[in-house]
Amino acid sequence: MSGADVHAAPVLGPLGTLLGPRAFPATSDGFRELLDWACSFGAVCQAGVEGTGSYGTGLTRFLIAEGVKVIEVNRPDRAARRRSGKTDAVDAESAARAVLSGRASTSPKSKDGPVEDLRVLKVVKDSAVHNRTQAINQLKAIVVSSPAHLRESLAGLTNASLFKACMAFDPDISAVHQALHLLSHRIQQLSAEISTLKRQVESLIQQYSPRLLELPRVGPDSAAALLTAAGDNHDRLKDEASFAALCGVSPVERSSDKSQRRRLNRGGNRQANAALFRIVLSRLRWEERTRTYLQRRTAEGKTKREVIRCLKRYVAREVFRVIAALPLSPSPAA
Repeated sequence: MSGADVHAAPVLGPLGTLLGPRAFPATSDGFRELLDWACSFGAVCQAGVEGTGSYGTGLTRFLIAEGVKVIEVNRPDRAARRRSGKTDAVDAESAARAVLSGRASTSPKSKDGPVEDLRVLKVVKDSAVHNRTQAINQLKAIVVSSPAHLRESLAGLTNASLFKACMAFDPDISAVHQALHLLSHRIQQLSAEISTLKRQVESLIQQYSPRLLELPRVGPDSAAALLTAAGDNHDRLKDEASFAALCGVSPVERSSDKSQRRRLNRGGNRQANAALFRIVLSRLRWEERTRTYLQRRTAEGKTKREVIRCLKRYVAREVFRVIAALPLSPSPAA
């Protein structure tokens, strides 16, 4: 069980016997101490780690480098926590039993290659976009409530002209002038940051997977989200159906007795799902082949929403074929 400061670690025998729970500091020395302690009970075949993409990243990298097979474990569901309570020791034992029983079998992302670099840059870019939008909304709200002479002098200006005019304000005139001056400078700084990060993201994708950008209507943002979902060690995905499930575009069975039906998959990586949705909408607008498919399926009785779900699945298949051909990052243990 991974936390910010400590890792709770139980050891289970082959028959599920709890041999000894302990807690170790989340440091390099703590990782070594944890592994040495676990090995004192015998050979360590595999380890389950919860939070391999956050607090458990350091421990995951250490264990893989030491030749231990790491399994990613999802946090226990709410029903299980209501029955057993919530402590680090309880959650750690639950994670270990999930690995031993085979309920948890997913390999974690390696986070040691170009896709991880891409993810980090995209996180910062998306944050800058969000903050710029917030700053623009704040600036316009202040303009609306500003004194009449100031509001009228800025009325009808385009965004670019509005920001330029506000940047020229003397911040010593009034609090309103100071606020508009500071916000316009903030918007300019964030815009420059976004432009730089966009170029870096596109450059990384061009170096690592140029074929992905050659697919119809797949832009850098969508490509980055889909590559991030797959990870550097994309071989952990068995086939294109696994990738579709990861992106939340595989239907879920909801059949019972004589009722045979499927429902929308609301799981999976939602950023990748949104990227597939953007690609489909763009193709529906600009690609004749996709529009023809929509017309044919709607004539068969499908709704537009159902057709879009089918198209997302097809796009996921196209994307996976490109990702599956990409080189794998070297293992930390190599």
